[in-house]
Amino acid sequence: METIRFSNISFRYPLAESDALKNINLSVKESEFMVLCGKSGCGKTTLLRHMKKNMMPYGNLSGDILYRGCDLAELGDRESTSEIGYVQQNPDNQLVTDKVWHELAFGLESLGCDNYTIKRRVSEMASYFDIQTWFRKDVSKLSGGQKQLLNLASIMAMQPKLLVLDEPTSQLDPIAASEFLRTIYKINRDLGTTVILSEHRLEEAFTMADRVAVMDEGKIVALDSPRRIGGFLSGRKAVGNHGISAEPEKNESKGYDNDETHDRAGFKSCDSAQNCHPMFYGLPTVTKIFHSTLKSAGCGNNLTENTLKSPLESPLTIREGRLWIKDMVEKSGRVFNSRYGKYSGLENVEEAEKRKERKYTEGDCVIDISGLWFRYDQRSQDILRDLNLKVEKGELFCILGGNGVGKSTALKAISNVVKAQRGRVRVLGKQAMLPQNPQALFTEISVEDELMEGIHYEEGSDEDKVGKVLEMLEIMEISHLRKSHPYDLSGGEQQRLALGKVLLLNPDVILLDEPTKGLDPFFKISLAGIFKKLTAKGKTLLMVSHDIEFCAQYGDKCAMFFDGNIVSQGSPKEFFSGNNFYTTAANKISREYIPEAITWEEVARWAETLM
Repeated sequence: METIRFSNISFRYPLAESDALKNINLSVKESEFMVLCGKSGCGKTTLLRHMKKNMMPYGNLSGDILYRGCDLAELGDRESTSEIGYVQQNPDNQLVTDKVWHELAFGLESLGCDNYTIKRRVSEMASYFDIQTWFRKDVSKLSGGQKQLLNLASIMAMQPKLLVLDEPTSQLDPIAASEFLRTIYKINRDLGTTVILSEHRLEEAFTMADRVAVMDEGKIVALDSPRRIGGFLSGRKAVGNHGISAEPEKNESKGYDNDETHDRAGFKSCDSAQNCHPMFYGLPTVTKIFHSTLKSAGCGNNLTENTLKSPLESPLTIREGRLWIKDMVEKSGRVFNSRYGKYSGLENVEEAEKRKERKYTEGDCVIDISGLWFRYDQRSQDILRDLNLKVEKGELFCILGGNGVGKSTALKAISNVVKAQRGRVRVLGKQAMLPQNPQALFTEISVEDELMEGIHYEEGSDEDKVGKVLEMLEIMEISHLRKSHPYDLSGGEQQRLALGKVLLLNPDVILLDEPTKGLDPFFKISLAGIFKKLTAKGKTLLMVSHDIEFCAQYGDKCAMFFDGNIVSQGSPKEFFSGNNFYTTAANKISREYIPEAITWEEVARWAETLM
């Protein structure tokens, strides 16, 4: 039985020049787990909001939407509320009460359930989601992951048949995001609830999905299993099992058939990544390596026969990737010694370090922190403990580490948002900071006004300022949102707006707290290009991030923050190739043969030599 079906659905927002949804045809079966992916602004949220009656946007709609065989528009309010659950991007936007226990009960109270039913379901949800330890806490004191889990538990208390989630992990750190996604998967498998998930973190979501739908410019351009969808996104010919052609269009504006897609950041990807769909860069690492390698070789050959059913079906997990690599090595007959780098074309760690030292010892120390100690009050523990850090001019310095270790506090101390009790902070030049919550910078009623407000007191004529704002709108790819309210943007779009507002100040030192949070994979490449241009101009970037893949590929130096201090640092190759757990997926897949590889492009180039 179909849970929901879209037939020839088109939708246009008021005053919009084009349709946000264009002839959508999609059916989702009962108990299915479907992942919806695509670039920011491709129509994912608009499509998801049409799955719940009271969330439908205002505008011109044509076509039919059926829920369990009935017209969705005719579904009663009670049935719509209880049977279709919707989880939004920002956890705070969905919470309505002050206590955890009351939030769990609120939906059931609204449905008019009796006290016995409410108590039974609330206790059941608290146990199932392991909420007992913070059951009576204030909602305001919860972490982002706990808030989103509470939203999910509150919805599941009403026993929905369909669960719709719109980028629910965009505001969460990787650990909380992984736990949340695993909980969704458990709900789908344990309860048979139909799940439709919009997500940018595809590394884990792909392994959970039954099918994946790819959206682009308001259309569903591919629909297939996670193992087969990579064939389309990589530019290889494949046809989805629902008859949707998976051959990319050769269209310059989409960047499928030119260098913009794979080189827009100024970092040359492996040649086989050309002509691919933008969402190719969001695929799981092993999937990108697999399709890039086979595409370069122009084949789907017998090297996959031991690990996969078909050359078109790619591996998804690190375990499967390691088996595939091992199979290729054995069939190639190659023998590897301890100096793997000479086979892979990779630079040895020692050589990389010498090159980095030559580049940066000649520069000026722009950020110099010495013996820094900080605690929020006299009774609390020290957050920063004898912190020492030096960042050179023109450097992208990435700080990684777990939650609560003091990374964000360190940025606040450097920017004088908080004042350290002991130690010295020296920063040369004008500085600006992007906070972890982009909404902290928003004060105006439109995107355009928000950017203009940021440079209102800067020197220059109004005409020059307008020109700078228009240019920044283009750079951040939000020109089409210039009249929108900042709070109406998606999480990734808010992040871009906040970053644009910071960059308009033209600072010499830019402090960035989770700048890639909520961004789609394609814009991350654009962001890397922006960072590269800034560092080339002598700007210095200090970035706190959980995005291991981004830091490994584009950072100049990386450091591990633990227990209030930096415990290790070095070039990305030295830093990540020396770690066992805190490293990239590419390194985990290939370390047995090329331990110095830390990006999927490096592994793909090496794998091509085995074909």
